[in-house]
Amino acid sequence: MNVEQLYQALKKSQEAKGIYFNKDKDLVFELLESLILNKDRYGYMACPCRLACSDREKDKDIICPCVYREPDLEEFGACYCGLYVSKAVHNNQARVKYVPERRPPEKIC
Repeated sequence: MNVEQLYQALKKSQEAKGIYFNKDKDLVFELLESLILNKDRYGYMACPCRLACSDREKDKDIICPCVYREPDLEEFGACYCGLYVSKAVHNNQARVKYVPERRPPEKIC
């Protein structure tokens, strides 16, 4: 799967849930390229903005979309890496706030 195919597949599936890609398409494509690279590396699409352990079980919380995405979108308008934004941000009804790392330190390899 190439970046454009991944973009189209995720765009369709996530927009159906009211979740949108960041409007910065260059950033989005960079992150999607990193997800593809991580899939080749680890066998799963680990968040490109976090250090993966190379162990699917240990990394299951950061497989994109990570478990932190929903609370990040709700509270800050974007996920940690900025790939996804909320509907309000997408529609220019809200602005993205600083998104802190939610992943507990004990989960970081």
